[in-house]
Amino acid sequence: MISHVKGTIDEKFGQSLIVDVNGVGYEMMVTGPDFDNTKLGEVKKFFTYHAVRENAEELYGFSSLTAKKLFELLISVQGIGPKAGMAILSLSDVEEVRNAIANADVAFVSKASGVGKKSAERVIVDLSDKVGAPSRYGASETRVDNSISTEADEALDALIALGFSLKEATSALENVDKSLSTEERIKLALKR
Repeated sequence: MISHVKGTIDEKFGQSLIVDVNGVGYEMMVTGPDFDNTKLGEVKKFFTYHAVRENAEELYGFSSLTAKKLFELLISVQGIGPKAGMAILSLSDVEEVRNAIANADVAFVSKASGVGKKSAERVIVDLSDKVGAPSRYGASETRVDNSISTEADEALDALIALGFSLKEATSALENVDKSLSTEERIKLALKR
């Protein structure tokens, strides 16, 4: 199992990247936000999900561990495969998608390519109790202010790396001041 890939971005096409790791090129599909935020020639680390099927092997890459864990939750829903999971995660940043699921925002989830209303409802029913509490209430927007979400993602990723589930990590960070440093937020979350 390939858990992560770190290397130089050699090529970008469609929704895929080729990452050169010591002379070996790994092709991986990424979400829209990850594709847009990746530049040719930069060194970048992606957490990966290796999908093996009878007739194909595919590698899916995520810039954060939180995104990978949410992807794994999405594909655990009946009728949601890797391509639909990537389409849902491509709607916005990972926190916005998680928040939409927690808020039962069927309209937002059903905007994903290849995901109809019934599939979106199934995602909401199956995952709303697994993704944690919403970070804010109400309908999700298509894009959010990323000034705070970067810190939130780093703290959330760290807690997940320590063995917390996505729901537990979200709950632990729920009442922690987002203006604190990542290290302080993690310390406060661990004390809960």
